[in-house]
Amino acid sequence: MRPAQVAAYLRRLGVEPSGLPTDAGGAPSATIEVLRDLHLRHLRTVPFENLSIHLEEEIVLEEERLLEKVVGARRGGFCYELNGAFGVLLTALGFDVTLLAGRVYGEEGRLGIPYDHLALRVRTVDGDEWLADVGFGAHSHYPLAFGAREEQDDPGGTFRVVEAGPDAAGVRSADLDIVVNGRPQYRLEPRPRVLGDFVAGAWWHSSSPQSHFTQSLVCSRVTEDGGRITLSGRTFKTTAADGTREERELDSAQEVLAVYREQFGVELDRVPVVRSADRRG
Repeated sequence: MRPAQVAAYLRRLGVEPSGLPTDAGGAPSATIEVLRDLHLRHLRTVPFENLSIHLEEEIVLEEERLLEKVVGARRGGFCYELNGAFGVLLTALGFDVTLLAGRVYGEEGRLGIPYDHLALRVRTVDGDEWLADVGFGAHSHYPLAFGAREEQDDPGGTFRVVEAGPDAAGVRSADLDIVVNGRPQYRLEPRPRVLGDFVAGAWWHSSSPQSHFTQSLVCSRVTEDGGRITLSGRTFKTTAADGTREERELDSAQEVLAVYREQFGVELDRVPVVRSADRRG
């Protein structure tokens, strides 16, 4: 990642490069304080969205293409894109970053496909490890202590990182379950992965009629007061930090485009429309 790209990414998050704390050698200091700040800024600034799927835009899991979309085009994305890009930035800032594969818990506790989710294990300068995830949608606002097994309170809920139980055959693994408010959210494999490992998962989620991403539109981000705003099709939802919800239906295409632009910073020349099932792969 070139210095100009690092600077542009930081400015995308509202940070001047000169404002980051540095170590004795003048390099950005890879501390938990910096990680927490960038993590929250990312959630507030870069929306979780699946618009590319419904605008028939190609999703390419290559570092330059991810940076071009998130930084250059000032768009968002889903987990592979958001955590993929964020991992590139953190690495450039001196953090030790490992890509991890996860499987999301669905209905009745069933796990999703392999490479269902991408999350980040981040080691700070003091050697501590953290779970960073800016690509799940509604999740923790701050990184979670990777090695801790007790409850971790966060504005997004009460989280735990716990050892996964045995599988159907009774075999135990080194996998970890990420639990929020008592419910398993996704299962992580601790084995290091590379971005290319997630291509098949991204293809499935952007083309399969069984993927919830192909069935609906979403654009969502954390608000400055700790709540969340979400645009699903023409329904604009506001959730306050205390859980209070309001929603309204947008009347016109112009109003939809204005909300994308004014609330999410996403400039579109047309309203995305969910593709019909017979056009999906």
